[in-house]
Amino acid sequence: MAHNDAWDKPFAEDDGGAAVQFRPPLMQEGDIDMTPMIDCVFLLLIFFLISSIPDVNTAVELAPARYGKGADPSTAVFVTIADSGGKSADVYLADGKVGTPLTKDPKAQEAAVSAAVREGFKNGKSSVIIKAGRSVKHKEVSRVASAASLVEGIQLYLAVFEIK
Repeated sequence: MAHNDAWDKPFAEDDGGAAVQFRPPLMQEGDIDMTPMIDCVFLLLIFFLISSIPDVNTAVELAPARYGKGADPSTAVFVTIADSGGKSADVYLADGKVGTPLTKDPKAQEAAVSAAVREGFKNGKSSVIIKAGRSVKHKEVSRVASAASLVEGIQLYLAVFEIK
């Protein structure tokens, strides 16, 4: 039972009786970590952007551009695209719905548009103005625009209207 006797004796200091040295208190810096607050602000911003309902009644009507350079109609080939309600839109090689539309086959339309633009470019018409109705799908306009852009050296204008 020698072990029990060791617990009953007072603690003997090994450092020769020197006073106990305490560590000095840590100095706290004056800077505050802003990262959690910034995270909360961004989370609130995302929450309010997602949960807000846009007000349609306060839509702003923008003024037309004053310094935009429009296409010269005398040096342009016109292509008009009108919605026909079918798979492909009606394409006219004129300014507006003039004459008969091209065939409904998209490949034939693209070939005819490209040929008309090429012929116009040979006759000194360096720009192409593509007009499309409001209900025409972007796919149709893009298809006709890509067919017109096969001719090198032309300038392509989409939905350009100059208000005077």
